[in-house]
Amino acid sequence: MTIKKALTLSVCSALLAGNALADDKVLNIYNWSDYIEPEAITRFEKETGIKVNYDVYDSNEVLEAKLMAGGSGYDVVVPTGAFLERQLQAGIYSEIDKSKLSNLGNLDAALVEKISSHDEGNLHNIPYAWGTVGLGYNVDAVKARLGDMEFDTLDLIFNPEVTAKLKDCGIGVLDSPAEVMAIAQNYAGVDPNSESKKDLKKGAEVLEKVRGDYKYFHSGKYISDLANGDICVALGYNGDILQAQSRAEEAGQGVNVGYSIPKEGTLIWFDLLAIPADAPHPEAAHQFIDYILQGETAAGISNYVYYAVPNKAAEPLLNEDVISNPGIYPSDAVKAKLFAQKAHTSRFDRLLTRTWVNIKTGR
Repeated sequence: MTIKKALTLSVCSALLAGNALADDKVLNIYNWSDYIEPEAITRFEKETGIKVNYDVYDSNEVLEAKLMAGGSGYDVVVPTGAFLERQLQAGIYSEIDKSKLSNLGNLDAALVEKISSHDEGNLHNIPYAWGTVGLGYNVDAVKARLGDMEFDTLDLIFNPEVTAKLKDCGIGVLDSPAEVMAIAQNYAGVDPNSESKKDLKKGAEVLEKVRGDYKYFHSGKYISDLANGDICVALGYNGDILQAQSRAEEAGQGVNVGYSIPKEGTLIWFDLLAIPADAPHPEAAHQFIDYILQGETAAGISNYVYYAVPNKAAEPLLNEDVISNPGIYPSDAVKAKLFAQKAHTSRFDRLLTRTWVNIKTGR
């Protein structure tokens, strides 16, 4: 090899290495809307020099469609447990190198064990947050229409005699077929994870009877609408509704928002950090996940979004209104009625999608 050729190769190698390092200074995140303390991203960028591109979605189905199409360009995504479970079968995620996570020991071991039902050995996920799907309501508006009726019941959205009285002030329901149908099936007295057509029909019948009383199906709009008094009841994620409560208090317009976990039982869910198999910046992804595992970062997220975090190091740093709120950290008695969602088969998903479209369109 000539000296000139050797120098040329050396220069090219240096340029390629420089480009690789530049690439590692970028991180593309795809997360749920309103799901992280804004300052957390800024601090991560300052601490690491990594530029973060942060996009949001409002349903697991949207995330799944993006990932299944391939080449999403994202380095870190946050699927819910049942969705990660079935996406693993398609080879969507890479294993996480836990030797690169210095803060791994901060995780709550008991919750990590529960999550292993979705991902054996928890090889492909790190838990981000957990919570429930429950009822948000405008206390005064609902009481004016229902009197002294208790608000911890799914009758608020599933009983036609009740929803008819609430229609004028607005009912919003998650646009999440897998979650809402599971809750409806449970309300109908059948297995929420059943994939039989008969049981799905029973759940669908619950929704069909009250569909005309709903204002909309949406997985994000209800946050501001509850806070502003534009709707009076929502079936939504506990943290979203507690955010609405906080915003309403800050606005000082007299809107009093409450949250309850339905006595009939409802979903407990886990959202999980995962790295797509084709992630362009896996090293930066590991750095970000380790950053999320810091007690201070996790506590900041929980205090901002009002969701529980499975992080023991975060607990001493949580605000009192968060750690003592039963809507965020429910009692053992309430936990006993919560059920986790299992991954669906593709056959059932097709049936579920058709059923959901028919419900939404009123067919």
